[in-house]
Amino acid sequence: KGFVPYGATFLMFMEYARNGLRMSALMKQRAIQVFTHDSIGLGEDGPTHQPVEQIASLRLTPNMDTWRPCDSVESAVSWKSAIERTDGPTSLIFSRQNLKPQPRDAQQLADVAKGGYVLLDSAAPAEIILIATGSEVQLAVEAHAELTAQGKAVRVVSLPCTDVFETQSAEYKESVLPAAVTKRVAIEAGIADYWYKYVGLNGKVIGMTTFGESAPAEQLFEMFGFTVKNVVETANSL
Repeated sequence: KGFVPYGATFLMFMEYARNGLRMSALMKQRAIQVFTHDSIGLGEDGPTHQPVEQIASLRLTPNMDTWRPCDSVESAVSWKSAIERTDGPTSLIFSRQNLKPQPRDAQQLADVAKGGYVLLDSAAPAEIILIATGSEVQLAVEAHAELTAQGKAVRVVSLPCTDVFETQSAEYKESVLPAAVTKRVAIEAGIADYWYKYVGLNGKVIGMTTFGESAPAEQLFEMFGFTVKNVVETANSL
């Protein structure tokens, strides 16, 4: 009594623990997994160490809550959620690189615990939604500034835990991702396919469709399209 079991390693190495992860979810065990080095941002170690499909795999595991926070505030909320959960395991996904803190008001801070919320909005009703997690939230924030300067009405949604978000009321989910706004771009440095459930077949996903490469993180992010310029161009293409 008094101890909550946890493990900590590179996200890529969840593959060695897959059976344990699956069984902890099946058995509804209160276990916490801390996974770091979550993307091609790992850099020179190359594709063997750069997770691509692992985040989606964890999200698709029944009864596994998977959080990918974008800054220290979302990280604290995700840890709180993991500690308070008693009916199953939680995976916390963290980047290698430093991430900028995002400003929030009291309502946004409360809504982080709902797994997804509106981080930035437009004065007029949004005509396009940028959805992002983790290190890619900053890309969405910077793209929001450029697109707003172009006269576009843009909403940025941070979706750190789709598992928790899906348990929210239909009204809340509609308030974050209104069905009427069909122009959507999802941005995550993981496998792209997972995000079509949120952007629709006519939306765009800036994600991974191949394994990574061995190069400095900055070069890889540019090579695979994780740049503000590409987010802006993709949004404008819609």
